[in-house]
Amino acid sequence: MNSIWTINEIDLTIRVLTAAALGGLVGFEREWSNHAAGLRTHILVCIGSAAIMLLSIYGFNQFVNESNVRMDPARLAAQVISGIGFLGAGAIMRDGSKVSGLTTAASIWVVAAIGLCVGAGFLFAAVLTTVIVLISLFALNKLENQMMRHRRHRQLIIGVIDKPGMIGNVFTQLGEQGIQVTKMSLHNKYEDQPVTEMKLSVKVKSHIRLNQSIELINNMEHVVSIEINLL
Repeated sequence: MNSIWTINEIDLTIRVLTAAALGGLVGFEREWSNHAAGLRTHILVCIGSAAIMLLSIYGFNQFVNESNVRMDPARLAAQVISGIGFLGAGAIMRDGSKVSGLTTAASIWVVAAIGLCVGAGFLFAAVLTTVIVLISLFALNKLENQMMRHRRHRQLIIGVIDKPGMIGNVFTQLGEQGIQVTKMSLHNKYEDQPVTEMKLSVKVKSHIRLNQSIELINNMEHVVSIEINLL
């Protein structure tokens, strides 16, 4: 039998363990960042992909010499790439205009590719891909946050006494500072006096203008509380 269609138990074990290690490195970053798909999910995906690749290449070696059988090691691998989408879709969540989980879904897909590389013995590509993925998730994430922190959406929670014109005054103040309100909800509270809680999603270009606007709003008459959150 041609040796390219066979693999010994030691090499097989090394490939599966390598897949677990590389998948675990990516999964650790997701786990550390408190994402839905973490360490165990990425390890399982990478091991599973490696196992399917090993099966595709070596699992049917007894049929190599059959005249009517044509070996195609890429056939099962192709199904992994398309089939892994259901896991990625489960990691993506949408809340209004906000979509989260895309990076985790992409990391699951990439880990599947890493597992296929390991299973096929393409170890250099697997290790190189893992290193680049980790750089993207760790370093580039921090760089992106640093560059985009002034252009992020923020949520303002403003409590105002229920007086005519108060909501309009708040919007006027935000508009004068060039702050765009993208979403609003109102909630009435009745404690010592009627209070309207305004939840505003705002698009910020300059945190300095936002701070100035918050200070001015906070000093307005009938404003009882103000809170800011990063979305």
